This record gives sequence, structure tokens and C-alpha cells, in this order.
Amino acid sequence: MGRRVPRETLVSLDHLTIAHLRCIEQAEVDLPGGLTLIFGGNGSGKTSLLEAIFLLGRGRSFRTRNTQRLISRGQDHLRVIGRVSAASGASTVLGLEVDSEGVTARVGGRPASSLAELSQAFPVQVIEPGVHRLVEEGGYGRRRWMDWAVFHVEPHFIETWTRYTRALKQRNAALKTDPATAPIWDAELARLGEAIAASRHRMLEQLEPYWQEAVAALSGLPVELHYLRGWSQEHSLQDALIASRSRDEARHLTHAGPHRADVAVRLHGKPAREVLSRGQQKLVAVAMTLAQLRLLQASTDTTPMLLLDDPAAELDGEHLGRFIAQVAQLRCQLVVTSLQAESRLFGAPAATFHMDQGRVQPV
Repeated sequence: MGRRVPRETLVSLDHLTIAHLRCIEQAEVDLPGGLTLIFGGNGSGKTSLLEAIFLLGRGRSFRTRNTQRLISRGQDHLRVIGRVSAASGASTVLGLEVDSEGVTARVGGRPASSLAELSQAFPVQVIEPGVHRLVEEGGYGRRRWMDWAVFHVEPHFIETWTRYTRALKQRNAALKTDPATAPIWDAELARLGEAIAASRHRMLEQLEPYWQEAVAALSGLPVELHYLRGWSQEHSLQDALIASRSRDEARHLTHAGPHRADVAVRLHGKPAREVLSRGQQKLVAVAMTLAQLRLLQASTDTTPMLLLDDPAAELDGEHLGRFIAQVAQLRCQLVVTSLQAESRLFGAPAATFHMDQGRVQPV
């Protein structure tokens, strides 16, 4: 794992340069520490601008798993560069490039050892119209939601997860080529997997008061989060690996472990996705996201940047008001998109930009 950037120096993203990302051929944006409004018509590139910011802090998009799809048509790469500044005046330049070979990143002028260094240097979160998928779809998104918070609350987590993933790949490869040798990875996998599960469990316990407050304020529903660690609660991971060995050998995959974990979202004992409307699912997913940000503020003295893409979508006036009130409590650097230049949902913006056909113009 690479060198950590001291948390107390992290304040805001104050300059952004974008090249060849979707419809944005070239753009430079100076961002204030408070609220920025991005307005323009449908298809003007507003969401792509948010995507560029998110990419700088996560090394991936919030719209697609295939990062190469972000490269503008007819180009062979995209590039995003940002300057993160501290209250002391110190700054760190982050850079990310995507081409046919993959994704590479630089932090402070040197190559990053992993994309996790971007998240260390620039924590960013997004709430967009598809946020309901956090409740509606399978466990992949909820694991990412969970692990991003664990990574910030327990910095050693990423190293444990990386080592676990490496051992898991080795075990799965053995299951395909020489199943008799697969058990040699069990002890390492069990040790690391138990540590990952313990870190996730601690984070969710710490999250609980913030979650209760946010979900009550936003939805008024007694929705509960339940951690499912990826194997039976009655067994150790070592025993679970032994018990599933014949199944693993038959399917050439490891079935027990934290890579199969989930956070069950339930209302009155039933899966929330089965009983909540789309709008209610959005409110619950927003509560999950805001609770996470409140936890990071309290436990790490870090307030991530928050991106809000069309925040009024599918919310009536009452629930939109509740959402605005919850976001206001964060007092974070905020970038909001809107169809209207006059949007004042979150107050008067410190900076306003108009987007049209991928071009960004200050107003």
C-alpha cells in the first residue's frame, strides 16, 4: 500500500482539468469550497462532469464498471487532473489516465501504487438518480458501499483485502487446475477473511446511530441493516471452507468468504426491495450514503466531497425538503446539477457553470 496523505490536510478539490471524457473534449473548472451549481439541458454533459470528479477520487465511474467506455469517441485515452487543497494552503495534485491498457494514477507527481491512493487523497461520494439500486440490486453495490467506509475508518483494511483477494484468486485457480492443492490456501484465506468480516462488522456497528437518524429523518420507516458476512454465523471461515470443498471443486469457485458478504436491507423482516416503492428505495439508499458520510466526519475528521446529480428526481416536496436538511448538516463541498440556472435547493451557489454539448462555461 502507498504512502498515506495526512487526513487533516484534506479540505477540497479546487481545480479540475478534463480531457476526452465522454462528450467533454477539454474542460478546466475552478471549484469553490462550498456549493457549485452545474446547469444545462439533458445530454449537455453535466453528469459526465460529476463522473470526472468521482473518477479522480475512486479510479472508477459510478455509471459503468467498464472505465474504458468513458473515453470520448475517436480518442485513445482520457485524462483527469485535480488539485486538492488544504486550509493550510498546501495542495496535492492528483492525476488519472485511462487508455486501452487500463487505468493509471499519480498522486503528488509520483505513480500511485494502487487506485486506493486516490481515495486516500480525495474522498468523494455521489448521490445520483440510480442510487435506489443500492437497495434494489444484488450485493455487489452494497459491498462497495460498505468497504469504502471501512477503508477510511480502518486504513489497514485495504491491505488485508488486497491480500485476501490475491489468496482467493490462487485458491480458485487451484480449484480449476489441481483441486487437491486448493486447501493449502484455506488457512491464509480464513485468517484474512475473518479479519475483513470483523472490520466490516465494527464499521456497521459504528454506523448504526447515524443510520437510525438518517433513515428516520428521510423516510420515517423502521428499515434495518443486517450484516451477512458471507458464511454461516455458526461456523468459522476455516470450517466453512472445509464444508463447501466438494461444491467448490465441482464449480471451480470458492463459495464461502467475505467476497460473498452483503448488507441485507429489511423492513418488518422482509427485503426492502420487495416492499418499498422506487421513491422509498431512493430515500433509504440516500440515508445509507449520508449516514456513511456522517460517520466519516465523526471518526476521521474528514468530510468527503458530495456530488448530487439531479437531486430532485423522484422526490416529492416534503421528502426533498428532508433530503436538503440532511445534506445541509454535512457542511461539505457540494457540486449539484440542475436543468435550471435558478436552482437554489441548497442555497445560493458560490460558483455556477453552464454546460452545453460538453463545454463548460462559468456564469
